[in-house]
Amino acid sequence: MIQAYSCQLFNLVQNSGMTKEAKDHSGVLRLSAVLADALRRRDAYTRLHSDRVMALANGIGVELNLSGSELHVLELGSSLHDIGKIVVPDVVLMKPGRLDNDEMRVMQLHPSVGGDLIAAYEHPRSELVSKVIRHHHEWFDGSGYPDRLAGVDIPLLARIVTMVDNYDAMAVRRVYQGARPHAEIMQIMDSESGTKLDPDIFACFKRVIEQANYAQFKATGDA
Repeated sequence: MIQAYSCQLFNLVQNSGMTKEAKDHSGVLRLSAVLADALRRRDAYTRLHSDRVMALANGIGVELNLSGSELHVLELGSSLHDIGKIVVPDVVLMKPGRLDNDEMRVMQLHPSVGGDLIAAYEHPRSELVSKVIRHHHEWFDGSGYPDRLAGVDIPLLARIVTMVDNYDAMAVRRVYQGARPHAEIMQIMDSESGTKLDPDIFACFKRVIEQANYAQFKATGDA
């Protein structure tokens, strides 16, 4: 049954906007398909969220003139950034309210768990992809997790994922909070620029989110 789930999601990936290079690495995508589909069946939000993060992250990458190789790593890292949530218990992952301190510590394990999962896989860029996953909750001022990296010590691709991860988390209705409108989200992110978020990437994101190609991802406040 797991193999069937894997093939189903792999076919969806093959028909997505991923680059040909990313699609050709069928091994890592088949592995991710098994894990992502298992996670989706527990929490549909996480899977759809990852799809949206991948699309917007790619937009920033293109705007920054990243190389094809960098865009490939960004696609894989952004699509798998929450894969470590596969080990988070349902009582924490789907809690209809804010997490307490103990639950938050459990949730905060997911970047390192996800990074380790991908790093262990034999793939030409597994180490680079794993760093995107591991560091997407680091803050620009060094107060994030798991390694409290700061500034440019945080991998560039992870800083991009952090940006769009934060936007989408506020743009879509969650069990514990409503969706916010675009203008409100941008105001919040502007206040976090330089602390949580890389200010240069935020400037780039402001351009990307206004492009017609990404209109479907722009928050309306009622998603």
